[in-house]
Amino acid sequence: MGTRPPTYDAEPTALPAADPDDLDALVPDTVLDGARYGACTLRAVSVRGDSARYRGEPRRDALLTARFGTGEGALVLAALATGTRTAPGAHLAAAEVCRWIAAAVGRSHERLTADIRAARRADLKAGLHRLTDRSLGRLRAAATEQGLDPDDYAATLRCLLLSGDPGCRTRVFFGVGPGGLFRLRDGEWQDIEPEVAEVKGEPVLGFGSAPHETPDGDRLTMDLGIPTPPSPYEPAPGPPREPFRFRTSVARTGDVLLMCGTGFAEPLRGEPELRDHLADRWSGPEPPGLTAYLADTQVRVKGYADDRTAVAVWEA
Repeated sequence: MGTRPPTYDAEPTALPAADPDDLDALVPDTVLDGARYGACTLRAVSVRGDSARYRGEPRRDALLTARFGTGEGALVLAALATGTRTAPGAHLAAAEVCRWIAAAVGRSHERLTADIRAARRADLKAGLHRLTDRSLGRLRAAATEQGLDPDDYAATLRCLLLSGDPGCRTRVFFGVGPGGLFRLRDGEWQDIEPEVAEVKGEPVLGFGSAPHETPDGDRLTMDLGIPTPPSPYEPAPGPPREPFRFRTSVARTGDVLLMCGTGFAEPLRGEPELRDHLADRWSGPEPPGLTAYLADTQVRVKGYADDRTAVAVWEA
């Protein structure tokens, strides 16, 4: 897409340097996953950016998908994180915070599942804010233990929770840091995550779309960054660097919900041709298969060469 071809090659060129004594630090160029639970189909991908492929740098984005519980009581988590640009351990910090939030959600999955099914938004918001603060607090503590600057060994975090109950259409997004949360409804993209400075109650929709919010709770809320009291079991977190983001939305049949990092959100917001292309590709009667989804998220746009991580949910 765009007026001319991107600068870098379309395929990987250089591998990141490897330490024979620390091979666990290696991350693959691409991670691809998918599942079908309840009324939705999940597709998730994280791809190393063109510039990192050219320079032989590791993918700074981390992606984790996990299921806790079984049957209608199952809870599906998709977590993505992005490490600090230019920091040498950025990919390790991103992977760690994904694992920590997954462990925290997994330990609380029964309560979270019940709250989602009962649409207890206030309880969800408070509980997930607490889990997020603790996970980021652990990351800051890990940086200190390693003698690193906590601002370097840091990551943004964005998560999506889905219920395995076919009758539950509530989708929960939460996290800290920039990125994108979009909804494709009736062939039209809606940007349902406004900038933090714009959050004053009602969501702001982009791309010229009229508000499609319903009176049944499909609204955006945000915490005020008040730190959680110290826990005797986990490191006491400080306030997050950026405000906690939280949203519950009620899905409709045919919706596509897309959560992504900045590497995919920026070209989606900045290139109308890409939005139109994906709207056409993803508005069919069936979700794309894994390889088709990978190809769709790799459509290249001049000027955008960062890692691309995208989690999409198709509603049956």
